[in-house]
Amino acid sequence: MPLVAWCALAYAGGLLAGITLPERHGLLAAVVLAALAAGAVRLHRGWTGGVMAIAAGGVLVAAADVAHERACGQTLAARHQWELRVDVPVADGDIARGWVSAQGCERRAMVFVETGSGAPGELLALTGRAELGERSLVVQQGGLRVLGDDAVLPRLRARTSQRIDRIFTADAPLVRALVIADMSAIDAAQRDRYADAGLVHMLSVSGLHVGIIALALELLGAALRLPKAPTRVASLVLLVVYVAAIGAPPPAVRAAVMLGVLLASRLRQRPTSRWAILALGGVVPLVVPGTVLDLGWQLSVAGTAALVAGGVLVRRVVPRSWRGLRRTIATGIIISVVATVTTAPLVAWAIGRVALVGPLTNLLADPIMGLLQPVLFVALCIPIPPIETLCADAAHALIALFDAIARAGAAVPGGAQAITPSTTSAILTGVAAVAALVACASRQPARAMLIAASAIALLMLGPIVRPDRAFTELHVIDVGQGDAIALRTRRDRWILVDAGRSWLGGDAGRSTVVPYLAHRGGSLALFVLSHPHADHVGGAASVFASLHPSRFLDPGYVGTSPPYLAALTEAARARVPWQRVHPGDSLRIDEVLLTALAPESTWVAGLTDANLASTVLVARVGAIRFLFTGDAEAPEEEWLLAHDADALAADVLKVGHHGSRTSTTPRFLGAVRPRLALVSVGAHNAYGHPSPEVMQTLRDSGAQVLRTDRVGTIIVSTDGRHLEVEARNEKWSIPERVGP
Repeated sequence: MPLVAWCALAYAGGLLAGITLPERHGLLAAVVLAALAAGAVRLHRGWTGGVMAIAAGGVLVAAADVAHERACGQTLAARHQWELRVDVPVADGDIARGWVSAQGCERRAMVFVETGSGAPGELLALTGRAELGERSLVVQQGGLRVLGDDAVLPRLRARTSQRIDRIFTADAPLVRALVIADMSAIDAAQRDRYADAGLVHMLSVSGLHVGIIALALELLGAALRLPKAPTRVASLVLLVVYVAAIGAPPPAVRAAVMLGVLLASRLRQRPTSRWAILALGGVVPLVVPGTVLDLGWQLSVAGTAALVAGGVLVRRVVPRSWRGLRRTIATGIIISVVATVTTAPLVAWAIGRVALVGPLTNLLADPIMGLLQPVLFVALCIPIPPIETLCADAAHALIALFDAIARAGAAVPGGAQAITPSTTSAILTGVAAVAALVACASRQPARAMLIAASAIALLMLGPIVRPDRAFTELHVIDVGQGDAIALRTRRDRWILVDAGRSWLGGDAGRSTVVPYLAHRGGSLALFVLSHPHADHVGGAASVFASLHPSRFLDPGYVGTSPPYLAALTEAARARVPWQRVHPGDSLRIDEVLLTALAPESTWVAGLTDANLASTVLVARVGAIRFLFTGDAEAPEEEWLLAHDADALAADVLKVGHHGSRTSTTPRFLGAVRPRLALVSVGAHNAYGHPSPEVMQTLRDSGAQVLRTDRVGTIIVSTDGRHLEVEARNEKWSIPERVGP
């Protein structure tokens, strides 16, 4: 690799160390690197010394940025009024995400909006009570007021989103992800399906999409017989405007910079190393040091490096006599395998699985994406109804084919392996992946292959002992329209309540719940079924087959749905002890004490609706109480109130029936008095859940309301006295209830 590539790699490594290490350790690392750089220069190894000096500089830049961000965060957290710019339209009861600013400081923010509304492109006055989270400011009791227009690009992005909804209708969620980098409407099941198939990287705007658009524009210019140089310059200008309009995500910025460098090289007729072009494209987004932690940037750089190294390997191992389709297929397979190996550690760490079918599915899906992306781009650039309709019809066929590949890939037995990486194993697999990449690109690969083999050998030495955890955690897993709630004890044992829904050819247990728990490690001590509806029991059979819980609690309501029968069959096959829920029964698992409140057998006997026979549990951890209600509706809530209203008091409430208006009556809520209300619900579901009236009632009661359709998976941690919440990679504390 050229010197510029080594310098870029050293700078990125220095930034990563400076951000992730404690301040004292980071400064020590900078001093050590500077000393090594000085020693290398004295030994006349200027190349090595320069690279080490750049790494030391990266550590210092990151440390300074962290200190500045901390100071700015403290300044903003001390205020009660800010200016806010939002990413999507917000109104009363929403959780807004955007940027807050005051006194020259700016920071990402998560705002719980109580009053007011706003839209992208508007400058909003925000009032509220702030708390400094790990990555952003969390503002409670937010009040919004429009100050005026702020920027053109956010308004353009919002209007583009509306056009996409109008043109592409049912395909709009995927199109918004592919064109304007908005994945908010893609449900968890679809994301998991693409993750299992190794295609999840294609669901957001990245270097691949920008490159496809650039190639399409160049081919269009050639078809119109336009001069090459002006066409390339005009294409680059259009791409820069496009990348800016979608919010300049780091992978797209990386691709645009690389295209710009390549264009300059061609115009000057000077060949440039592919590694140098990648280095420049990868380092420009690092103007914002925190970008080094962005998974999209990491995957984009790693994937492009795999493309370059894979190309070198193809030229070395594929016979020159191979031509046409034979060479194309061999090239595609080799590059896909190299890309899968290179990105596997990042994917395993981020989503807890590695798609072994990825090389094949990517080989099949790449040509489809190569056709789909220009079609979508044309539809949005030419606002003429016949052209929009033609493009929408063509896009629908391509999206259906693309989704069919994802479904087929996700359905391959063993095609996606659940991975449980520790920090040590992630580092070792990362070293092995980088060494494999170097081996592919090197003319003398023996040393790099030895390093890769050594890292794998260390990885196979044995499991690493995990110490007891300091907190008990409640995970409301985002499974779309359904429930899957997991309690994690301090000894890494899990209590799982429900396992999400099922669908034709798959279920949330296999695609989401099992990988989620496996990624975090530990054993499944107990599975509790709230009731036998498919959106709760759909993934249970997969959970039994993969995680082998030590016990199975069932409300005992006779259900005949195929998912429920499959769960019972798999539980019997796996010899999982089955037990019916009885009110008053208690079970202790480590520090968690579970007590069943419902259903009672005499109550269940006269029912025709399984919702009314939902398992209702209280989990106690020290002084903190969690209440799980399944899909319990008003009649069962009245039964609970009549039998033991005092037992319902809880700090955290899993809101019944996905926030439906048939549950969470005022009397019931008055008995529970939660500080935190959690709603497991699918985005844009067909049932209209949750009810706006119920959400308003919860907020009026003083509870903070979180919904999986808006913030994804929610994690609540407690030491038995305090509550802390994590959602969207942000953490904040839940205050004690004040007053009656």
